[in-house]
Amino acid sequence: MATENSRRSFLKTLSLSGAAISVAPHIFAQARDRKYRTALIGSGWWGNNILGEAMASGECKIVALCDVDERYLSSTKERVVKESGDQPKTYRDYRELFANEDVEIAIVATPDHWHPLITIEAVKAGAHVYVEKPIGHTIEEGRAMVNAARAANRVVQVGTHRRISPHNVSGYEFIRSGKAGKIGMVRSFVHYGGGPETPVVNKEAPKELDWDMWCGPAPYRHYCESLPGTRGRPIHPKGFRNYLDYANGTLGDWGVHWLDQIIWILEEKFPKRVYSTGGREIAGKPIYNDKEQTTDAPDHQVATYEFESFTATWEHRRFSGNNAEKGENVGCYFYGTKGTFHMGWRDGWTFYPSNSNDPVVHESPRLNAPDSQNIKELWQDMLDCIKSGNKPVCDIEEIHHSTNLSLLGMLSYKHGKSIEWDGQKERIIGDNQANKLLRRDYRGDWKYPRV
Repeated sequence: MATENSRRSFLKTLSLSGAAISVAPHIFAQARDRKYRTALIGSGWWGNNILGEAMASGECKIVALCDVDERYLSSTKERVVKESGDQPKTYRDYRELFANEDVEIAIVATPDHWHPLITIEAVKAGAHVYVEKPIGHTIEEGRAMVNAARAANRVVQVGTHRRISPHNVSGYEFIRSGKAGKIGMVRSFVHYGGGPETPVVNKEAPKELDWDMWCGPAPYRHYCESLPGTRGRPIHPKGFRNYLDYANGTLGDWGVHWLDQIIWILEEKFPKRVYSTGGREIAGKPIYNDKEQTTDAPDHQVATYEFESFTATWEHRRFSGNNAEKGENVGCYFYGTKGTFHMGWRDGWTFYPSNSNDPVVHESPRLNAPDSQNIKELWQDMLDCIKSGNKPVCDIEEIHHSTNLSLLGMLSYKHGKSIEWDGQKERIIGDNQANKLLRRDYRGDWKYPRV
Protein backbone atom coordinates (compact mmCIF):
# COMPACT_ATOMS: atom_id res chain seq x y z
CA MET A 1 0.00 0.00 0.00
CA ALA A 2 1.16 3.49 -0.75
CA THR A 3 1.85 5.66 2.28
CA GLU A 4 0.20 9.05 2.88
CA ASN A 5 3.51 10.75 2.14
CA SER A 6 3.79 8.98 -1.17
CA ARG A 7 0.20 9.96 -1.95
CA ARG A 8 1.02 13.61 -1.38
CA SER A 9 4.05 13.27 -3.59
CA PHE A 10 1.94 11.76 -6.34
CA LEU A 11 -0.50 14.63 -6.02
CA LYS A 12 2.21 17.20 -6.49
CA THR A 13 3.49 15.49 -9.60
CA LEU A 14 0.03 14.77 -11.00
CA SER A 15 0.58 11.04 -10.59
CA LEU A 16 -2.16 10.42 -8.11
CA SER A 17 -2.17 6.64 -7.83
CA GLY A 18 -3.13 5.17 -4.49
CA ALA A 19 -3.17 1.58 -3.31
CA ALA A 20 -2.07 -1.20 -5.60
CA ILE A 21 -4.51 -3.53 -7.30
CA SER A 22 -3.86 -7.14 -6.34
CA VAL A 23 -2.50 -8.58 -9.56
CA ALA A 24 0.60 -10.58 -10.18
CA PRO A 25 3.54 -8.12 -10.19
CA HIS A 26 5.28 -9.82 -13.11
CA ILE A 27 2.39 -8.93 -15.38
CA PHE A 28 3.16 -5.27 -14.97
CA ALA A 29 6.93 -5.62 -14.87
CA GLN A 30 7.07 -6.93 -18.39
CA ALA A 31 8.10 -4.40 -21.01
CA ARG A 32 5.49 -4.07 -23.74
CA ASP A 33 6.57 -4.67 -27.29
CA ARG A 34 3.15 -3.78 -28.74
CA LYS A 35 0.30 -1.36 -28.26
CA TYR A 36 -2.75 -1.99 -26.09
CA ARG A 37 -5.63 -3.42 -28.09
CA THR A 38 -8.29 -0.77 -27.50
CA ALA A 39 -12.02 -0.63 -28.22
CA LEU A 40 -14.47 2.27 -28.08
CA ILE A 41 -18.10 1.61 -27.15
CA GLY A 42 -20.14 4.75 -27.77
CA SER A 43 -18.72 6.78 -30.64
CA GLY A 44 -20.42 10.10 -30.08
CA TRP A 45 -18.82 13.48 -29.40
CA TRP A 46 -17.42 12.65 -25.97
CA GLY A 47 -16.35 9.15 -26.89
CA ASN A 48 -14.34 10.67 -29.71
CA ASN A 49 -12.67 13.09 -27.29
CA ILE A 50 -11.41 10.15 -25.24
CA LEU A 51 -10.53 8.15 -28.33
CA GLY A 52 -8.40 11.03 -29.56
CA GLU A 53 -6.28 10.91 -26.41
CA ALA A 54 -5.93 7.14 -26.71
CA MET A 55 -4.58 7.49 -30.23
CA ALA A 56 -2.38 10.46 -29.32
CA SER A 57 -0.76 8.49 -26.47
CA GLY A 58 1.02 6.30 -29.01
CA GLU A 59 0.35 3.26 -26.80
CA CYS A 60 -3.00 2.12 -28.17
CA LYS A 61 -4.08 0.23 -31.27
CA ILE A 62 -7.76 0.78 -32.02
CA VAL A 63 -9.10 -2.67 -32.88
CA ALA A 64 -12.87 -2.23 -32.53
CA LEU A 65 -15.65 0.33 -32.45
CA CYS A 66 -19.20 -0.21 -31.27
CA ASP A 67 -22.29 1.96 -31.56
CA VAL A 68 -26.01 1.45 -32.16
CA ASP A 69 -25.96 4.39 -34.59
CA GLU A 70 -24.28 3.52 -37.87
CA ARG A 71 -23.75 7.19 -38.70
CA TYR A 72 -21.44 7.76 -35.74
CA LEU A 73 -19.83 4.37 -36.16
CA SER A 74 -18.91 5.09 -39.77
CA SER A 75 -17.55 8.60 -39.17
CA THR A 76 -15.48 7.43 -36.20
CA LYS A 77 -13.94 4.60 -38.20
CA GLU A 78 -12.97 7.08 -40.92
CA ARG A 79 -11.28 9.22 -38.29
CA VAL A 80 -9.35 6.30 -36.82
CA VAL A 81 -8.10 5.17 -40.23
CA LYS A 82 -7.06 8.70 -41.15
CA GLU A 83 -5.33 9.61 -37.88
CA SER A 84 -3.75 6.32 -36.84
CA GLY A 85 -3.81 3.97 -39.79
CA ASP A 86 -5.58 1.37 -37.65
CA GLN A 87 -8.38 -0.65 -39.23
CA PRO A 88 -10.89 -1.28 -36.45
CA LYS A 89 -13.75 -3.71 -36.86
CA THR A 90 -17.20 -2.29 -36.22
CA TYR A 91 -20.02 -3.72 -34.13
CA ARG A 92 -23.60 -2.76 -33.25
CA ASP A 93 -23.68 -4.97 -30.10
CA TYR A 94 -21.00 -4.77 -27.42
CA ARG A 95 -21.51 -8.45 -26.54
CA GLU A 96 -20.43 -9.49 -30.02
CA LEU A 97 -17.42 -7.21 -29.76
CA PHE A 98 -16.13 -8.83 -26.56
CA ALA A 99 -16.92 -12.31 -27.85
CA ASN A 100 -14.87 -11.77 -31.03
CA GLU A 101 -12.07 -9.38 -30.04
CA ASP A 102 -9.16 -9.65 -27.63
CA VAL A 103 -9.56 -6.24 -25.99
CA GLU A 104 -7.07 -4.96 -23.43
CA ILE A 105 -8.62 -1.51 -22.87
CA ALA A 106 -12.29 -0.62 -23.35
CA ILE A 107 -13.59 2.95 -23.48
CA VAL A 108 -17.24 3.11 -22.39
CA ALA A 109 -18.79 6.41 -23.49
CA THR A 110 -22.42 5.45 -24.00
CA PRO A 111 -25.48 7.06 -22.40
CA ASP A 112 -25.45 6.61 -18.61
CA HIS A 113 -27.92 3.73 -18.40
CA TRP A 114 -25.56 1.50 -20.39
CA HIS A 115 -22.37 2.07 -18.33
CA PRO A 116 -22.86 -0.77 -15.80
CA LEU A 117 -23.61 -3.69 -18.11
CA ILE A 118 -20.89 -2.80 -20.62
CA THR A 119 -18.24 -2.14 -17.97
CA ILE A 120 -18.99 -5.42 -16.21
CA GLU A 121 -18.90 -7.32 -19.51
CA ALA A 122 -15.57 -5.66 -20.37
CA VAL A 123 -13.76 -6.54 -17.14
CA LYS A 124 -15.09 -10.10 -17.26
CA ALA A 125 -13.58 -10.31 -20.75
CA GLY A 126 -10.22 -9.26 -19.30
CA ALA A 127 -10.18 -5.60 -20.36
CA HIS A 128 -9.20 -2.58 -18.32
CA VAL A 129 -11.85 0.12 -18.62
CA TYR A 130 -12.13 3.89 -18.97
CA VAL A 131 -15.81 4.59 -18.27
CA GLU A 132 -17.48 7.95 -18.38
CA LYS A 133 -19.23 9.48 -15.38
CA PRO A 134 -21.64 8.99 -13.78
CA ILE A 135 -20.84 5.33 -13.46
CA GLY A 136 -24.48 4.23 -13.49
CA HIS A 137 -28.15 5.04 -13.14
CA THR A 138 -28.74 3.43 -9.73
CA ILE A 139 -26.63 2.86 -6.63
CA GLU A 140 -26.68 -0.94 -6.69
CA GLU A 141 -25.44 -0.90 -10.30
CA GLY A 142 -22.39 1.03 -9.11
CA ARG A 143 -21.64 -1.46 -6.36
CA ALA A 144 -21.90 -4.30 -8.88
CA MET A 145 -19.37 -2.49 -11.10
CA VAL A 146 -16.93 -2.12 -8.20
CA ASN A 147 -17.31 -5.78 -7.27
CA ALA A 148 -16.78 -6.90 -10.87
CA ALA A 149 -13.66 -4.76 -11.28
CA ARG A 150 -12.15 -6.14 -8.08
CA ALA A 151 -13.05 -9.75 -8.92
CA ALA A 152 -11.38 -9.40 -12.33
CA ASN A 153 -8.37 -7.43 -10.97
CA ARG A 154 -8.83 -4.81 -13.67
CA VAL A 155 -8.07 -1.12 -13.64
CA VAL A 156 -11.28 0.88 -14.03
CA GLN A 157 -10.76 4.61 -14.48
CA VAL A 158 -13.75 6.99 -14.41
CA GLY A 159 -13.83 10.21 -16.43
CA THR A 160 -13.88 12.61 -13.45
CA HIS A 161 -10.78 14.30 -14.80
CA ARG A 162 -10.89 17.22 -12.38
CA ARG A 163 -9.05 15.04 -9.88
CA ILE A 164 -5.98 15.30 -12.08
CA SER A 165 -6.37 18.80 -13.57
CA PRO A 166 -3.42 20.96 -12.41
CA HIS A 167 -5.38 23.77 -10.77
CA ASN A 168 -7.73 21.31 -9.03
CA VAL A 169 -4.72 19.44 -7.64
CA SER A 170 -3.06 22.62 -6.36
CA GLY A 171 -6.42 23.74 -4.92
CA TYR A 172 -6.64 20.41 -3.11
CA GLU A 173 -3.22 21.06 -1.61
CA PHE A 174 -4.15 24.63 -0.64
CA ILE A 175 -7.25 23.56 1.29
CA ARG A 176 -5.64 20.44 2.79
CA SER A 177 -2.72 22.55 4.06
CA GLY A 178 -5.12 24.55 6.23
CA LYS A 179 -4.68 27.88 4.42
CA ALA A 180 -8.46 28.28 4.16
CA GLY A 181 -8.92 27.22 7.80
CA LYS A 182 -11.51 24.72 8.94
CA ILE A 183 -14.16 24.19 6.27
CA GLY A 184 -17.67 24.28 7.69
CA MET A 185 -19.76 24.48 4.51
CA VAL A 186 -19.42 23.94 0.77
CA ARG A 187 -21.77 25.21 -1.95
CA SER A 188 -21.58 23.52 -5.35
CA PHE A 189 -23.52 24.82 -8.33
CA VAL A 190 -24.16 24.97 -12.07
CA HIS A 191 -26.30 27.74 -13.55
CA TYR A 192 -27.23 27.91 -17.23
CA GLY A 193 -29.75 29.67 -19.37
CA GLY A 194 -32.97 28.20 -20.70
CA GLY A 195 -36.69 28.71 -20.55
CA PRO A 196 -40.06 27.09 -21.21
CA GLU A 197 -39.67 23.80 -23.06
CA THR A 198 -41.40 23.05 -26.34
CA PRO A 199 -42.57 19.46 -26.90
CA VAL A 200 -40.83 17.58 -29.70
CA VAL A 201 -42.64 15.30 -32.10
CA ASN A 202 -42.22 11.53 -31.78
CA LYS A 203 -40.81 9.94 -34.92
CA GLU A 204 -39.57 6.66 -36.27
CA ALA A 205 -35.88 6.32 -35.55
CA PRO A 206 -33.55 6.71 -38.55
CA LYS A 207 -32.76 3.45 -40.30
CA GLU A 208 -29.12 3.76 -39.24
CA LEU A 209 -30.11 3.74 -35.54
CA ASP A 210 -31.13 0.63 -33.59
CA TRP A 211 -33.44 2.46 -31.20
CA ASP A 212 -34.55 -0.61 -29.26
CA MET A 213 -30.90 -1.41 -28.51
CA TRP A 214 -30.25 2.24 -27.61
CA CYS A 215 -32.95 1.96 -24.91
CA GLY A 216 -31.57 -1.43 -23.88
CA PRO A 217 -32.29 -2.29 -20.24
CA ALA A 218 -34.04 1.02 -19.58
CA PRO A 219 -37.74 1.64 -20.25
CA TYR A 220 -38.62 2.03 -23.90
CA ARG A 221 -39.48 5.59 -24.93
CA HIS A 222 -40.41 6.98 -28.32
CA TYR A 223 -37.59 8.41 -30.39
CA CYS A 224 -37.78 12.15 -31.00
CA GLU A 225 -35.97 14.96 -32.77
CA SER A 226 -35.90 18.68 -32.15
CA LEU A 227 -37.26 21.16 -34.65
CA PRO A 228 -35.26 24.21 -35.78
CA GLY A 229 -36.07 27.31 -33.77
CA THR A 230 -37.74 25.46 -30.87
CA ARG A 231 -36.64 24.85 -27.29
CA GLY A 232 -37.25 21.12 -27.57
CA ARG A 233 -34.53 18.71 -26.48
CA PRO A 234 -34.24 15.40 -28.33
CA ILE A 235 -33.05 12.28 -26.52
CA HIS A 236 -30.36 11.32 -29.03
CA PRO A 237 -27.55 12.18 -29.35
CA LYS A 238 -26.93 14.72 -26.57
CA GLY A 239 -30.22 15.25 -24.76
CA PHE A 240 -30.56 11.96 -22.89
CA ARG A 241 -29.35 13.32 -19.54
CA ASN A 242 -32.58 15.26 -19.13
CA TYR A 243 -34.71 12.11 -19.51
CA LEU A 244 -34.87 10.33 -16.15
CA ASP A 245 -35.26 6.86 -17.66
CA TYR A 246 -31.72 7.15 -19.02
CA ALA A 247 -29.90 9.51 -16.67
CA ASN A 248 -30.40 11.73 -13.61
CA GLY A 249 -30.65 15.27 -14.90
CA THR A 250 -28.17 18.05 -14.21
CA LEU A 251 -27.38 16.68 -10.75
CA GLY A 252 -26.46 13.32 -12.29
CA ASP A 253 -24.37 15.03 -14.97
CA TRP A 254 -22.55 18.10 -13.65
CA GLY A 255 -23.19 17.27 -10.01
CA VAL A 256 -20.88 14.26 -10.08
CA HIS A 257 -17.89 16.46 -10.96
CA TRP A 258 -18.40 19.03 -8.23
CA LEU A 259 -19.65 16.75 -5.48
CA ASP A 260 -16.63 14.58 -6.24
CA GLN A 261 -14.40 17.58 -5.61
CA ILE A 262 -15.98 17.99 -2.18
CA ILE A 263 -15.45 14.46 -0.90
CA TRP A 264 -12.01 14.22 -2.54
CA ILE A 265 -10.73 17.39 -0.89
CA LEU A 266 -12.45 17.03 2.48
CA GLU A 267 -11.95 13.25 2.65
CA GLU A 268 -15.42 12.19 3.79
CA LYS A 269 -17.06 9.55 1.61
CA PHE A 270 -20.56 9.35 3.04
CA PRO A 271 -23.22 11.90 4.01
CA LYS A 272 -25.38 11.11 7.01
CA ARG A 273 -28.52 12.77 5.69
CA VAL A 274 -29.67 14.02 2.29
CA TYR A 275 -32.62 16.13 1.24
CA SER A 276 -33.43 17.48 -2.20
CA THR A 277 -36.22 19.48 -3.75
CA GLY A 278 -36.82 21.20 -7.06
CA GLY A 279 -39.12 21.14 -10.03
CA ARG A 280 -40.00 22.34 -13.52
CA GLU A 281 -41.65 25.66 -12.82
CA ILE A 282 -40.01 27.24 -15.86
CA ALA A 283 -39.58 24.29 -18.26
CA GLY A 284 -43.18 23.28 -17.67
CA LYS A 285 -44.95 20.07 -16.75
CA PRO A 286 -43.45 16.97 -18.42
CA ILE A 287 -45.34 15.73 -21.47
CA TYR A 288 -45.19 12.22 -22.86
CA ASN A 289 -47.77 10.64 -25.14
CA ASP A 290 -47.93 8.87 -28.49
CA LYS A 291 -47.53 12.13 -30.41
CA GLU A 292 -44.98 14.26 -28.55
CA GLN A 293 -42.79 14.57 -25.50
CA THR A 294 -40.62 16.81 -23.36
CA THR A 295 -37.83 16.02 -20.96
CA ASP A 296 -38.76 15.24 -17.36
CA ALA A 297 -35.69 16.23 -15.33
CA PRO A 298 -36.02 19.20 -12.96
CA ASP A 299 -35.09 22.59 -14.42
CA HIS A 300 -33.87 23.62 -10.97
CA GLN A 301 -32.86 21.62 -7.94
CA VAL A 302 -31.35 22.11 -4.49
CA ALA A 303 -29.83 19.29 -2.45
CA THR A 304 -28.40 19.38 1.08
CA TYR A 305 -25.85 16.85 2.30
CA GLU A 306 -25.05 16.58 5.98
CA PHE A 307 -21.59 15.11 6.58
CA GLU A 308 -19.85 14.42 9.88
CA SER A 309 -17.78 17.62 9.90
CA PHE A 310 -19.41 19.92 7.33
CA THR A 311 -22.53 20.61 5.31
CA ALA A 312 -22.58 20.63 1.50
CA THR A 313 -25.22 21.92 -0.88
CA TRP A 314 -25.88 21.50 -4.57
CA GLU A 315 -27.94 23.84 -6.69
CA HIS A 316 -28.62 24.14 -10.37
CA ARG A 317 -30.99 26.00 -12.62
CA ARG A 318 -31.54 25.86 -16.36
CA PHE A 319 -32.92 29.40 -16.64
CA SER A 320 -31.89 32.94 -15.69
CA GLY A 321 -28.37 32.36 -16.94
CA ASN A 322 -26.56 35.71 -16.64
CA ASN A 323 -23.69 37.44 -14.88
CA ALA A 324 -25.73 38.83 -12.01
CA GLU A 325 -23.72 36.78 -9.52
CA LYS A 326 -20.41 38.04 -10.95
CA GLY A 327 -18.42 34.92 -11.44
CA GLU A 328 -18.12 31.61 -13.18
CA ASN A 329 -21.42 29.75 -13.37
CA VAL A 330 -19.97 26.41 -12.21
CA GLY A 331 -17.85 25.24 -9.30
CA CYS A 332 -17.66 24.96 -5.52
CA TYR A 333 -17.28 27.53 -2.78
CA PHE A 334 -15.48 26.18 0.29
CA TYR A 335 -16.27 28.39 3.28
CA GLY A 336 -13.53 28.24 5.91
CA THR A 337 -12.50 30.08 9.06
CA LYS A 338 -9.71 31.88 7.16
CA GLY A 339 -11.66 32.79 4.04
CA THR A 340 -13.62 31.57 1.04
CA PHE A 341 -12.10 29.32 -1.61
CA HIS A 342 -13.72 29.08 -5.06
CA MET A 343 -12.81 26.00 -7.08
CA GLY A 344 -13.81 26.76 -10.65
CA TRP A 345 -13.29 25.40 -14.13
CA ARG A 346 -12.19 27.85 -16.81
CA ASP A 347 -11.52 30.46 -14.11
CA GLY A 348 -9.12 28.25 -12.14
CA TRP A 349 -9.34 28.81 -8.40
CA THR A 350 -9.39 31.87 -6.17
CA PHE A 351 -9.02 32.32 -2.41
CA TYR A 352 -10.63 35.35 -0.75
CA PRO A 353 -9.11 35.79 2.73
CA SER A 354 -11.27 36.87 5.67
CA ASN A 355 -8.58 39.42 6.61
CA SER A 356 -9.03 42.26 4.13
CA ASN A 357 -5.35 43.18 4.51
CA ASP A 358 -4.27 39.84 3.04
CA PRO A 359 -4.01 39.48 -0.74
CA VAL A 360 -6.44 37.48 -2.84
CA VAL A 361 -4.74 34.32 -4.14
CA HIS A 362 -5.51 33.03 -7.64
CA GLU A 363 -4.32 30.21 -9.86
CA SER A 364 -5.27 30.04 -13.52
CA PRO A 365 -6.29 26.75 -15.12
CA ARG A 366 -4.18 24.65 -17.47
CA LEU A 367 -6.75 22.98 -19.69
CA ASN A 368 -6.30 21.15 -22.96
CA ALA A 369 -7.84 22.03 -26.31
CA PRO A 370 -10.31 21.51 -27.81
CA ASP A 371 -12.59 20.59 -24.90
CA SER A 372 -11.06 22.59 -22.00
CA GLN A 373 -10.60 19.41 -19.97
CA ASN A 374 -7.68 17.22 -18.88
CA ILE A 375 -8.58 13.89 -20.43
CA LYS A 376 -4.99 13.51 -21.67
CA GLU A 377 -3.60 13.39 -18.14
CA LEU A 378 -6.32 11.04 -16.94
CA TRP A 379 -5.70 8.67 -19.82
CA GLN A 380 -1.97 8.63 -19.09
CA ASP A 381 -2.68 7.92 -15.43
CA MET A 382 -4.71 4.90 -16.50
CA LEU A 383 -1.93 3.58 -18.72
CA ASP A 384 0.59 4.07 -15.89
CA CYS A 385 -1.66 2.16 -13.48
CA ILE A 386 -2.14 -0.72 -15.91
CA LYS A 387 1.66 -1.04 -15.96
CA SER A 388 2.25 -0.54 -12.22
CA GLY A 389 -0.79 -2.21 -10.68
CA ASN A 390 -1.68 0.93 -8.74
CA LYS A 391 -5.22 2.15 -8.40
CA PRO A 392 -5.96 5.05 -10.77
CA VAL A 393 -6.69 8.54 -9.51
CA CYS A 394 -10.38 8.15 -10.43
CA ASP A 395 -10.73 4.54 -9.37
CA ILE A 396 -14.18 3.02 -9.79
CA GLU A 397 -14.79 2.68 -6.04
CA GLU A 398 -13.85 6.29 -5.32
CA ILE A 399 -16.17 7.60 -8.01
CA HIS A 400 -18.88 5.15 -6.94
CA HIS A 401 -19.09 7.23 -3.75
CA SER A 402 -19.19 10.48 -5.76
CA THR A 403 -21.86 9.15 -8.08
CA ASN A 404 -23.86 8.04 -5.05
CA LEU A 405 -24.08 11.65 -3.86
CA SER A 406 -25.82 12.61 -7.08
CA LEU A 407 -28.02 9.52 -7.04
CA LEU A 408 -29.01 10.05 -3.40
CA GLY A 409 -29.98 13.61 -4.21
CA MET A 410 -32.15 12.40 -7.09
CA LEU A 411 -33.55 9.61 -4.92
CA SER A 412 -34.64 12.12 -2.29
CA TYR A 413 -36.13 14.34 -5.01
CA LYS A 414 -38.13 11.45 -6.49
CA HIS A 415 -39.10 10.12 -3.04
CA GLY A 416 -40.16 13.53 -1.77
CA LYS A 417 -38.49 12.98 1.61
CA SER A 418 -35.17 13.38 3.34
CA ILE A 419 -33.18 10.18 3.79
CA GLU A 420 -30.66 8.86 6.30
CA TRP A 421 -27.77 7.06 4.64
CA ASP A 422 -25.62 4.23 5.96
CA GLY A 423 -22.64 4.59 3.66
CA GLN A 424 -20.92 1.42 4.86
CA LYS A 425 -23.92 -0.82 4.18
CA GLU A 426 -25.17 1.37 1.29
CA ARG A 427 -28.70 1.30 2.63
CA ILE A 428 -31.21 3.95 3.60
CA ILE A 429 -32.04 3.75 7.30
CA GLY A 430 -35.64 3.09 8.30
CA ASP A 431 -37.30 3.59 4.90
CA ASN A 432 -38.08 0.47 2.92
CA GLN A 433 -39.77 2.42 0.13
CA ALA A 434 -36.68 4.54 -0.39
CA ASN A 435 -34.46 1.43 -0.44
CA LYS A 436 -36.46 0.13 -3.40
CA LEU A 437 -35.11 3.10 -5.38
CA LEU A 438 -31.51 1.88 -4.98
CA ARG A 439 -32.15 -0.31 -8.02
CA ARG A 440 -34.74 -0.71 -10.76
CA ASP A 441 -36.13 -3.49 -12.88
CA TYR A 442 -34.55 -3.95 -16.29
CA ARG A 443 -36.61 -4.20 -19.44
CA GLY A 444 -37.26 -7.45 -21.26
CA ASP A 445 -34.53 -10.08 -21.09
CA TRP A 446 -31.84 -7.74 -19.75
CA LYS A 447 -30.57 -8.87 -16.35
CA TYR A 448 -29.83 -6.38 -13.58
CA PRO A 449 -26.23 -6.93 -12.41
CA ARG A 450 -25.77 -8.81 -9.15
CA VAL A 451 -24.39 -6.88 -6.23
